[in-house]
Amino acid sequence: MLSIAHRIANELSVRPAQVEATVALLDEGSTVPFIARYRKEATGGLDDTQLRTLEERLRYLREMEERRATIVASINEQGKMTPDLLKQIEEADTKTRLEDLYLPYRPKRRTKAMIAREAGLEPLADRLLATPTLSPETEAAGFVDADKGVADVKAALEGARAILVERMGEDAGLVGRLRDFAQAQGRVVSALVEGKAEEGAKFSDYFDFSEPVGKMPSHRALALFRGRAAGVLDLKLAVGDEPPAGTPHPAEGLIAAAFNIQDRGRAGDRWLSDCCRWAWKTKISLHLELDLLNVLREKAEDEAIHVFGRNLKDLLLAPPAGQRATLGLDPGIRTGVKVAVVDATGKLLDTATVFPHEPRRDWEGSLAVLAALVKRHDVDLIAIGNGTASRETDRLAADLIARLPDHRLTKVMVSEAGASVYSASEVAALEFPKLDVSLRGAVSIARRLQDPLAELVKIDPKSIGVGQYQHDVSPAKLSRALDAVVEDCVNGVGVDLNTASVPLLARVSGLSESVARNVVALRDEKGAFRSRRQLLDVPRLGPKAFEQAAGFLRIRDGENPLDGSSVHPEAYPVVERILTRTGRPLSKLIGDVAFVQSLDPADFTDERFGLPTVTDILRELEKPGRDPRPEFKTATFKDGVEELKDLVIGMVLEGVVTNVTAFGAFVDVGVHQDGLVHISQLSHSFVKDPHTVAKAGDIVKVKVLEVDLKRKRVALTMKLDERPAPAARPDRGPVRSGDPRRDDQRREDGRRDERRSGPPRQQTNAPRKQPAPAPSPAPVPADSVFAAAFAAAKAKGKR
Repeated sequence: MLSIAHRIANELSVRPAQVEATVALLDEGSTVPFIARYRKEATGGLDDTQLRTLEERLRYLREMEERRATIVASINEQGKMTPDLLKQIEEADTKTRLEDLYLPYRPKRRTKAMIAREAGLEPLADRLLATPTLSPETEAAGFVDADKGVADVKAALEGARAILVERMGEDAGLVGRLRDFAQAQGRVVSALVEGKAEEGAKFSDYFDFSEPVGKMPSHRALALFRGRAAGVLDLKLAVGDEPPAGTPHPAEGLIAAAFNIQDRGRAGDRWLSDCCRWAWKTKISLHLELDLLNVLREKAEDEAIHVFGRNLKDLLLAPPAGQRATLGLDPGIRTGVKVAVVDATGKLLDTATVFPHEPRRDWEGSLAVLAALVKRHDVDLIAIGNGTASRETDRLAADLIARLPDHRLTKVMVSEAGASVYSASEVAALEFPKLDVSLRGAVSIARRLQDPLAELVKIDPKSIGVGQYQHDVSPAKLSRALDAVVEDCVNGVGVDLNTASVPLLARVSGLSESVARNVVALRDEKGAFRSRRQLLDVPRLGPKAFEQAAGFLRIRDGENPLDGSSVHPEAYPVVERILTRTGRPLSKLIGDVAFVQSLDPADFTDERFGLPTVTDILRELEKPGRDPRPEFKTATFKDGVEELKDLVIGMVLEGVVTNVTAFGAFVDVGVHQDGLVHISQLSHSFVKDPHTVAKAGDIVKVKVLEVDLKRKRVALTMKLDERPAPAARPDRGPVRSGDPRRDDQRREDGRRDERRSGPPRQQTNAPRKQPAPAPSPAPVPADSVFAAAFAAAKAKGKR
């Protein structure tokens, strides 16, 4: 059997030596960001994505080895281990295969088969299986024994059948073949639980639904499991078409073939065939149903977590507005708009609450308060939360900008997702112990415009809301995956040691939360760090933590310019060698792009630092501490389009992508309800993965295709020359578009589990551009083709 390193190497298409080196580094306590950035020579240049995959597979395979050892020990203790069984266990390459092999030996409650064996009926079962010409009734008569609980021939045959059924159901090879058969032929079938129609109305599309288990997308699977958990849906696995009465199920044929059972009209053939049917109906099919539905759930969870992680990464790496004084507005109606002003470093300067909306409608008074704050603190940016009353507050900000033309203010709509979680968190309480909880949200909104990454790390990633059925997946698996995303993002950008918060520092490679607190405490006590080496003075920050963290921490204007770069302190001798050979001081070398690019990395390598590291060092010397995030831009929503009722079919709008799922992208166009660009509407070309076309935070132009006011759904397209669907006529139901190709694609791709109210509105650090002029207004349809599209897809799935 291949070693773990060789198995992973084959899966990743890399050399075993690369995997072995990485495993050794991980076991030593090195983090993935550190290994990816500073140990390229050892790993052969594996990137962070490969390393994360390697780390996950290593965890899985090690867990499997532990389970393998447990199974071997258990079977040995029972005295039932054989050389052939041991060989099969050692060669098992999945946890499922291991469990199939262990099934006959797994400790279990007393079964009918156990009781039958104790009654001495196993010889009867063996005799009937080996010699089908024997009459079951005649043979069973010799095993009737009331003292052993075998009252008559019928009881004897039932006991023998129980023994064979258990044997069939625990044959690892047979179960594996039947699992493959069920995976290929199985369909997930859902039905309404009686009396739950009204309570489970949101699952109405699944009241009578069927789809192949092997083709079901993750979002639909999770919707079905959610419906089952809510007690609304019954789920089952139907394997193949139900055969006509009196005809055996194909699975029964596989069982019969495995045990050399054939119906030749012999005395025992019918009884043996009945055993095969009984084994399938009462044991194997139920086991496989549970097994395959669990596999479906796990795959759906993995895909959902992958989607969440990808969206989270896009959001965390959204372009920062930078160090500029910012006015944060947390919109509200009855409770007022909460206001916070932070300086360029994110320090809170001032707060207020204004009441421009109902019921007070103090528009002029609110403008006066905001204008005074802008002038007093020389504000550059206005960050507006995108929740309730956001568009009304956006108008307030527009009036403010118009009244203060000399200040050149810029307003930006910013995601509120997670702001309330932060406001009530321990982190916020420590930062602002005397500040009202409601005002902390305004601070967070202002800061996340300045630097989304630095602010969003203070919030549990699950609360940021860019997931797909995130509440239906394994919390532990989700947390592990999202924590890895945050860790990669934080270390990929780098952290300013003298301004970073505890939550941000705690995400740096090698630093725990307690050590991060010690870093801040020392900074508060002795002032700003002047050198990376001062980190060694931090309590509980030893040499190993320093090695892991130092390269990701930046010190601006410190004693050594290299401390502001991603060059690791361990590699400073390489830079000194470059300075010696070029005869230039560091101040003349840093930033001289043309000269640095003229140097040959191979001239400065040695036994410890190879070509990859030296190449990275030279690239960093060109522009030390560069921020890998894109340039900050802003977007503007169309004036007068503030609610769903303002949308007009055919209208072209500028919006911001808030969430990308397996079935399309959600776009915020400023109406308090994200619209869906279905995967079929993302591009004129075929799109397999929506994330290749759109990412969270992207600024896009979309056209309104359909509006469903009753269910608060908006269908959008990024194909701007796409003709919108004509308005539906209430007396005739949904209307077709008139374009057969579009109708066919809608029927094919129109399954709608995205029929939830939509995800929380997300980060909109997006460009401010003038939207394209809207075409002539068309009436909002009285009905929508959403339901019809889903019904067509559902009907197709049943065929």
